[in-house]
Amino acid sequence: MERTQVGIIGAGPAGLMLAHLLRLSGIESIVLENRTRDEVETTVRAGLLEQGTVDLLRETGVGARLDREAFFHRGIYLRFLGNTHHIDMKALTGRGVALYPQQEVVKDLIKARLDAGGEIVFSVSEVEVRDPLGDRPSLRFRQGETERNLTCDFIAGCDGSHGVSRHSLPAGTLARYERVYPFGWFGILAEAPPSSDELIYARHERGFALVTTRSRTLQRMYFQCDPAENPDAWSDDRIWAELRARLATHDGWAPIEGRITQKVVVPMRSVVFEPMQHGNLFLAGDAAHVVPPTGAKGLNLAVADVRILARSLERFYESGGLSQLDDYSQVCLKRIWKAQRFSWWFTTLMHRSQSDTPFDERRQLAELDYLVHSRAAMTSLAENYAGLPFEEK
Repeated sequence: MERTQVGIIGAGPAGLMLAHLLRLSGIESIVLENRTRDEVETTVRAGLLEQGTVDLLRETGVGARLDREAFFHRGIYLRFLGNTHHIDMKALTGRGVALYPQQEVVKDLIKARLDAGGEIVFSVSEVEVRDPLGDRPSLRFRQGETERNLTCDFIAGCDGSHGVSRHSLPAGTLARYERVYPFGWFGILAEAPPSSDELIYARHERGFALVTTRSRTLQRMYFQCDPAENPDAWSDDRIWAELRARLATHDGWAPIEGRITQKVVVPMRSVVFEPMQHGNLFLAGDAAHVVPPTGAKGLNLAVADVRILARSLERFYESGGLSQLDDYSQVCLKRIWKAQRFSWWFTTLMHRSQSDTPFDERRQLAELDYLVHSRAAMTSLAENYAGLPFEEK
């Protein structure tokens, strides 16, 4: 039977970042992934990085390409009633954000892992978590026609909301906290140069819209829709007409249009599972929590989770003490619930709901007007959007 110190399920940002941090601390790990390397590296995902995530990538030696290719933003634009207001996060907090797609973060981490001689086992199947409450938990899996068994000190479940890690736990082990939103996002990728120097968050009577950037030639835009909407029922002309209407300003601004290469509908929900650990199995990232995309917290929370887990494991291997590992869930959840609060607030602020009354509409507009004219309110938004400081126990 094979052995490693930490078995990691999932080669997304959480699993790869954890393996990277552990290697820097001299801790052995093996990463298991059910997709091929090509599938992992070419699955297009959003990638808005908080300042703390950018800093961590740089500090650990995987930020060079990010510094060359990312779009760095001072803040965001809020648009409502045909007017645009700039929230200058750099001026308010000294912190900004970077647009760098998730698959690019993953590529950088995979390269760093393999260049250092670390092991990532792609295309695995039938992964089983065994004896997480025991002193020697293990992972059974298939690699092609070969069955492998990996004994570990600890297992990190970084395999997303549909992965085996969380679903391997006995019923009743975790408490589930969830909110499902009555709307989704209709997202497109378009071959066009950037329409704006900052992200645009627009509130319109027809619903929310967002303008963001993926590269110098590829743009990502969204507008609020019914979560059951069929994207194939929308022609390109209809999509651009809807975006122009929701993004319209008094000065005639309009998005730069181009050929649409992807159409997708994204559901919106908030989910937290507690606790994030069960014996020697630790959950991180989407395996433990999901946020609506409005606040751009998903990838950043995953990185924050494994940052805490890596430091807790480092302390264990240095001293043998379990106190920090025992506190992993509690420490992570403090940040997670603050991110959930912010994501819920920003989502409900910018979106329309069929259940909204005229009172709700006026209150929403009043809150937006207060927000863009109050330095204290803008600072609160900037602090949360650019990322709260890491809390150390």
